[in-house]
Amino acid sequence: MSEHYEKVQNYLLELGIKIVDTNIPEELFVVEDEENGISNLIVDCEAPILVLEQLIMPTPAENSKLFKRLLQMNGELVHGAYTLSEDGKYVLWRDTLQLENLDLNELEGSVRALSLAMAEHCTELLGYARA
Repeated sequence: MSEHYEKVQNYLLELGIKIVDTNIPEELFVVEDEENGISNLIVDCEAPILVLEQLIMPTPAENSKLFKRLLQMNGELVHGAYTLSEDGKYVLWRDTLQLENLDLNELEGSVRALSLAMAEHCTELLGYARA
């Protein structure tokens, strides 16, 4: 277990974010903060960066309007960005932070930015998911 992994784990606990699963060899956590709309957020220590990745929804069959809107939404985000999974089947929110200089405030800012994004965009994204 690397010092970065331990540092991130301590920060998550200090922030009151529930760790629901871990993979020590892969140095990743699955966390949730239901009160703030976060469920199964992947927190991955991929030195030299920390990757935060949240599954948002499956990509709908009719997706051209969604893709344009995701780009527009990205301009409104404080941290992170909406993106697609490698196979294009899922819409994700992703943020990356430098592990070397990571501090509690930076991690908290990223997690809170995801919460804010979900609060602002959830209803609209659900509309695309149901279409």
